[in-house]
Amino acid sequence: MKNLVITGQINFILLLLLCLDVYCMDYEANVDSAPMLKTEKHALYSAIQGFVGDWWNGSDLYPDPCGWTPIQGISCDVYDGLWYVTTFNIGPILDNSLTCAPKVEFRPHLFELKHLKSLSFVGCFISSQQYPISIPTDSWENLATALESLEFRSNPGLSGQIPTTFGKLRNLKSLVLLENGLTGELPTSIGNLVKLKRLVLASNSFRGQIPDNFGALTELLIFDLSRNSLSGSLPVSLGGLASLLKLDLSNNGLEREIPEEFGNMKNLILLDLRNNRLSGRLIQSFQEMRSLEELVLSNNSIGGDLMNVEWRNLQNLIILDLSNMNLIEEIPESMSELKRIRFLGLNDNNLTGDISPKLAALPCISALYLYGNRLSGKLQFSEWFYGKMGRRFGAWNNPNLCYPLELIDTNHVPIGVKPCQQEVNLVDSVSRTELSGTDLGFTNSQFLSSLGVSRHRINGNWLAFPIELVLMILMWDLFL
Repeated sequence: MKNLVITGQINFILLLLLCLDVYCMDYEANVDSAPMLKTEKHALYSAIQGFVGDWWNGSDLYPDPCGWTPIQGISCDVYDGLWYVTTFNIGPILDNSLTCAPKVEFRPHLFELKHLKSLSFVGCFISSQQYPISIPTDSWENLATALESLEFRSNPGLSGQIPTTFGKLRNLKSLVLLENGLTGELPTSIGNLVKLKRLVLASNSFRGQIPDNFGALTELLIFDLSRNSLSGSLPVSLGGLASLLKLDLSNNGLEREIPEEFGNMKNLILLDLRNNRLSGRLIQSFQEMRSLEELVLSNNSIGGDLMNVEWRNLQNLIILDLSNMNLIEEIPESMSELKRIRFLGLNDNNLTGDISPKLAALPCISALYLYGNRLSGKLQFSEWFYGKMGRRFGAWNNPNLCYPLELIDTNHVPIGVKPCQQEVNLVDSVSRTELSGTDLGFTNSQFLSSLGVSRHRINGNWLAFPIELVLMILMWDLFL
């Protein structure tokens, strides 16, 4: 009986697998034989010709653009038994991808591909002088239902502003406008794209302020507005981007203080605000951003000291660049507890005090820059440390800093740092007995005190007081 049950189970599994295989074969057959509507095919061909030229006619495709010989950069999917274009990528992405002609145009047929999920143009619009082109402002709402990714990358000939109609792409998850020639202000309509996970608008010529409503993009993971000409203050609302992993606002003209609310971005891995005009101080809430691996604030006039932050809380830090920020006072001891730190840049500030030898004991440190400060005292790092680091340890341009004399005979000394001067104990050439009252005729110490000169000042460094000595001798002669 048991054997019969097992045999029945095996037969059932085999039958199930056979049915599944038949279903899959039938599905693949349907997919292979699925037709494409003439209107879809015409829209695709016309859109491609607008970018690569009318010479292209797709004659080598069989049986259609989504059949056995697909177009590189173009992908399709089956909806209700018909092929529809879902991916449209133009530019030299692959070796055999479609490349753009010198003179291109956005044809209206592009916006008839209503099943598009991904649309990108990479290295397509090259000439900003001979054939400048701008992004169309109309018809983007036709792609609103399906489009999830829109990208314009490395197009110096792409000029003009971001269309406000981008705000109608309600299902967009990724918007990348990178290394183009775009100008103007950032449209507030982008704040309507609440499903965005990636917003990259870097390396253009955008100006004006960062819109406050960008703080409503709460699903953002990557936010990059770097290398533009943005100005104004950092919106407090950005502190509400709790899911954000990377925030890069570097190389702009942003001003005023960093909001304390930035500390609410507790999942942030990278924060880059370098090369702006920020001021104020280091916010204390930095110490709450425990996921940070890279914190770069260099080349801002933030000022203040380093003691405001409990650095030992940031145990995931790998890169910390606080150079050229007008920082003052001492380097906190807690920085020597950053066990994962590889790059520590504190150069070109006004830091003072001694350098803790514990910094050399950081287990992962590979670059430590302290040059251009007012640090003082004796460096207590080992010869091995200087040999390992070479020029990746920089402490030059600290006039009151020196290294121990015993390192002079080695091949490893800190570059640009002077050796400490040997301490010299001055020994008086004349003994106390030689300066006693016997030699000078002084027999009464009370008399010496009456002249306003104590006994130890004569018996000690008497050469430091020649005028007093001469006066005493002259007055002594009057008594003789």
